[in-house]
Amino acid sequence: MFRVLCLFAAFKAGILLDSGMLFPQESSSREVKELNGLWAFRADRSPTRNQGFQRAWYKSRLAETGPVIDIPVPSSYNDVTQDPNLRDFIGWVWYEREVVVPARWISDGKTRVVLRVESAHYYSIVWVNGVKVTEHEGGHLPFEADIDGLLREDPTTTTCRITIAVNNTLDLHTLPPGSIQYMKDRTMYPEGFFVQNTNFDFFNYAGIHRSVLLYTTPKAYVDDITVVTDFLDSTGLVRYNVSIQGATLVTLKVTLIDKDGHCVVSSNDTSGVLKVVDVKLWWPYLMHENPGYLYSLEDVYSLPVGIRTVKVTKNQFLINNKPFYFHGVNKHEDSDIRGKGFDWPLVVKDFNLMKWLGANSFRTSHYPYAEEILQMCDRHGIVVIDESPGVGIKDIRSFENASLTHHLEVMDELVRRDKNHPSVVMWSVANEPAAEMPPAGFYFQMLIKHTKVLDPTRPVTFITDSNYARDKGAPYVDVICVNSYFSWYHDPGHLEVIQIQLNTQFENWYGKYQKPIIQSEYGADAAPGFHSDPPVMFTEEYQKLVLRDYHSVFDQKRKLYVVGELIWNFADFMTTQGVTRMVGNKKGIFTRQRQPKEAAFILKERYWRLANETGRLMKLHSHMLILQYIA
Repeated sequence: MFRVLCLFAAFKAGILLDSGMLFPQESSSREVKELNGLWAFRADRSPTRNQGFQRAWYKSRLAETGPVIDIPVPSSYNDVTQDPNLRDFIGWVWYEREVVVPARWISDGKTRVVLRVESAHYYSIVWVNGVKVTEHEGGHLPFEADIDGLLREDPTTTTCRITIAVNNTLDLHTLPPGSIQYMKDRTMYPEGFFVQNTNFDFFNYAGIHRSVLLYTTPKAYVDDITVVTDFLDSTGLVRYNVSIQGATLVTLKVTLIDKDGHCVVSSNDTSGVLKVVDVKLWWPYLMHENPGYLYSLEDVYSLPVGIRTVKVTKNQFLINNKPFYFHGVNKHEDSDIRGKGFDWPLVVKDFNLMKWLGANSFRTSHYPYAEEILQMCDRHGIVVIDESPGVGIKDIRSFENASLTHHLEVMDELVRRDKNHPSVVMWSVANEPAAEMPPAGFYFQMLIKHTKVLDPTRPVTFITDSNYARDKGAPYVDVICVNSYFSWYHDPGHLEVIQIQLNTQFENWYGKYQKPIIQSEYGADAAPGFHSDPPVMFTEEYQKLVLRDYHSVFDQKRKLYVVGELIWNFADFMTTQGVTRMVGNKKGIFTRQRQPKEAAFILKERYWRLANETGRLMKLHSHMLILQYIA
């Protein structure tokens, strides 16, 4: 139990919360009000995209500024209307929702009210009742503001108007980076014509992609929790630190409870080490008969915690001191109609497909995924490589100090949000940057060093291509993650080169760096239902043979220093329009509608064989770490 003996006064409205970012949850001391559903929506179609600010659309109801439409939250706005101009819109869009706030939240001076946006792409500004409360740069990660003081300015009303302006424009210093190209030749383009250029191969979906929430805490509350776990023989070690805001003197009791509800160990300190006798460890899927052990921490607040270790040697990746081999997938947050919008049925379907496939892991390519997905991974024992949105860093100007500063801030937010997930075993700071450029060495040295300071318990990588000789960032990573597409982007159509070139790739990388290697991407496009014998590119037969030849080399090298293979991709996904993409990227082993191609059955057979060869079934018990405080 937490016993708070002295409380401070309320925070002022509009303070950006830059410390803890605990996932909102309901408890005996907290309430959550989900604001999902239909929001009023308007795109600023003015030539400068700046009319909304010039005319202060946030000061009145959005419908009073001009025509609005209904837009669902969460979702991307691109595919939910029949307007082609909105599908490809670049610039500011405006969302509005009028919310009834429970009267007790306002009348009770002991309650703190927080507005939270789980993800909006890419730059957001938020107003409540016409007052700016926060702004945030970057998509994929949450941001929030304390607004109870603002709500109490007019205690006669329980309605508040939330306005959120979102801009999806990408420039050389955003993550991911991009550039705006204006076409000025009036013999070819209309007035004001421009295009958004990017260097990534997925559609630039935009909007409010995850939930918008109001939630409460007591005035004295648990602001942040950090848990680091270890074990020695049969004794588990849970190092914890609890940050409390709004109180100067705290009496704390931390209790560790097992799966059956029995107390295992307790402490009265805000930080310390809990020693767990006969510890039951968190194990990945297919390494244990009951994977995914978890705890819980309470103000009253419950935080899932798994006791496990992660270590890297020169040729192995170890979880709980046992060799772990990644046999998994790369994914995208992408589906029909909703784009990148969070959708529970889709999440559950994807997890069922991954477990059917025998996949034990995936990479959050190429950005952080929703926290609910990581929570599912914790419960099911699916191992995660957690990646920042540092994709498409190809221009030398994107290695400048402004970009590095923003990239460091993004890693701060990512580690702060995901540091306690046992499923997250490695941070990936970028995907396929132009690592041969002179500034790349310093850029990634600083980025990786910073990430290791934030979290010294997990290895750090970035995803590179197959050219080992030019890579200036590889010396600083813990694990080499390599993408290659032999017989596809290189020597297209020539299956006979795959085994030779893949063997050379592995030997070169390991020979130079002496670090374990993960094949973080490989694959080939296959249009579902396209067949040919002899196989040709874009048929399901060709995709199968590419996998077969890669797998042959994997089986040789995984006995030496290759520690994982992640297929590109789990499912087909949407991309920008272009002559190299036919309604999106077709490298999925499942269609965008989650139906299997022939390659899915090839991979299923392989992954279950690998699981039978490398899996270790150990009994797992759940624990519950309880932190509770009483004002």
